[in-house]
Amino acid sequence: MARRYFGTDGIRGHSNVFPMTPDLAMRVGIAVGTIFRNGSHRHRVVIGKDTRLSGYMLENAMVAGFTAAGLDAFILGPIPTPAVAMLTRSLRADVGVMISASHNPFEDNGIKLFGPDGYKLSDEIEGRIEELLEQDLTSQLAKSVDIGRAKRIDGVHDRYVEHAKRTLPRDVTLQGLRVAIDCANGAAYKVAPSVLWELGAEVVTIGNEPTGTNINLDCGSTSPERLQKKVHEVRADIGIALDGDADRVIIVDEHGEIVDGDQLMAVIAESWAQDQRLTGGGIVATVMSNLGLERFLGSKGLTLARTKVGDRYVVEHMRHNDFNVGGEQSGHIVLSDFGTTGDGLVAALQILACVKKLGRPVSEVCRRFEPVPQLLKNVRFSGGKPLEDLAVRQAIADAEGELGSKGRLVIRPSGTEPLIRVMAEGDDRAQVEKIVNGLIDVIGNVRSEAA
Repeated sequence: MARRYFGTDGIRGHSNVFPMTPDLAMRVGIAVGTIFRNGSHRHRVVIGKDTRLSGYMLENAMVAGFTAAGLDAFILGPIPTPAVAMLTRSLRADVGVMISASHNPFEDNGIKLFGPDGYKLSDEIEGRIEELLEQDLTSQLAKSVDIGRAKRIDGVHDRYVEHAKRTLPRDVTLQGLRVAIDCANGAAYKVAPSVLWELGAEVVTIGNEPTGTNINLDCGSTSPERLQKKVHEVRADIGIALDGDADRVIIVDEHGEIVDGDQLMAVIAESWAQDQRLTGGGIVATVMSNLGLERFLGSKGLTLARTKVGDRYVVEHMRHNDFNVGGEQSGHIVLSDFGTTGDGLVAALQILACVKKLGRPVSEVCRRFEPVPQLLKNVRFSGGKPLEDLAVRQAIADAEGELGSKGRLVIRPSGTEPLIRVMAEGDDRAQVEKIVNGLIDVIGNVRSEAA
């Protein structure tokens, strides 16, 4: 069946507008509770959130839904997404929920779901949830005596802080490093500075005063300009920019230059391979990762396996093929030795460990390859399937032939908007621009003719 609610990363939308209404959040709680209500034990769900104003509304609605389905709800409050995944397992919960729209503005919100193993749900289970949401859920409600209880859990921040610290060897300290961190006024505003300080760093924190409406607002990994200025201002050795739910990270070097997820994966992969910690013979990334990363890994005898866009697809490939490093250019870095989903803070700690080990500036440590010129543009369409048009298909084939082995072409529909994303990369920047602009024109003409 066609998906009505779930996108590439759970359910997401504008707060108090379908589908992100309290009514649907409650129904999701009932539907998910019904699916995970297996066995005779007392069932439980852990529910975390970021700092959005709408989080209060959706949290209460989901608690109502899960308790109505007979699950006990453990309420965590504002906490990073990877902490929810970790606590789902350590608290032996049947399901975990993160209420967050990640890097989106505060007006949006979303629901991310984790199974008892801490991994995001499969397409099959999401399909079953969708089916239940279209039905009358009255028959799925628990009997009066079996209604769940709700309890706010204390100490969860401390548990995650200790978990993050343990991802580094005991003899690694961050003493001598001045670290500027931007918490995006989001879920990590308490835990991230604490981890860095307890590991010995001198910490300068921004983006740690959430109001409910300033999450990701001119801050965080999608707007790192403020952090770049702060790095210059305080002469920091490194800047760390998290997003609203702290599952992605962007680094700023001591010169204020941005380091993206591709470079971070290259640093970690090379370091772990040297220490014989890297499994799978390489790393996993999406089709959007730069060709320069693939060439760099090849020069080190390592491989790059590519998946569809979305960290859940990266994780699936990692699990099925025994990789322990994967991620996205956007800064989702998944290190399966330490967790089941992207963790911006833990990834940043691995980079800091490499900086300490090598004793060199971040600008040197984190520039592992020269990115190949890459251009991404979007074209909006109002209906139909532009990518099935004969003229578009011929233009794509011609572009691929022109690039040959010296570049790549990735064309895909957006998973959340009526957009076609056109990305090309290659050694010749002018050629890349010509190809992308030409394809945008062809797809745009098809859209206009259809209209």
